[in-house]
Amino acid sequence: MDIFTPKSNRRSSRLRVEIPLTVTSLDRMRPFAEKCVALVISAHGCGFRSPSVLPVGTPVMLSDLPSGGTVTARVANCLPLGKNGKHFLIGASLYTYGNIWGIANAPKDWEAPGCVPDSPGGAWPYNRVPAGVAPPTTRK
Repeated sequence: MDIFTPKSNRRSSRLRVEIPLTVTSLDRMRPFAEKCVALVISAHGCGFRSPSVLPVGTPVMLSDLPSGGTVTARVANCLPLGKNGKHFLIGASLYTYGNIWGIANAPKDWEAPGCVPDSPGGAWPYNRVPAGVAPPTTRK
């Protein structure tokens, strides 16, 4: 189900879901590794339920995604769910945008130009050396 919000506030549509995933902190000073559940997803991030607080700005890795992939993100916000303090809704902003969730018939704005870097055949699009050119071996 789409959650409609004003276009000026959202870069991509949100979907309500329940997707299990593993969240691991990439900050050694903030150890965290938990099985969590994504409750809201978009092409630019997600909101997941967690039993623990994660400070804003913490880099995290989201793994065990339905698409089989792993992505990195940063914590954008952390809100308590309910009044008992047992669960938190953590907003994560993805470093790599797109349909990393493997959603069939995803919203059209998830495919917008600039949402995902172009990469022919799924190849890594950065720092490719053209055919016939020797790669650099030293820094200047």
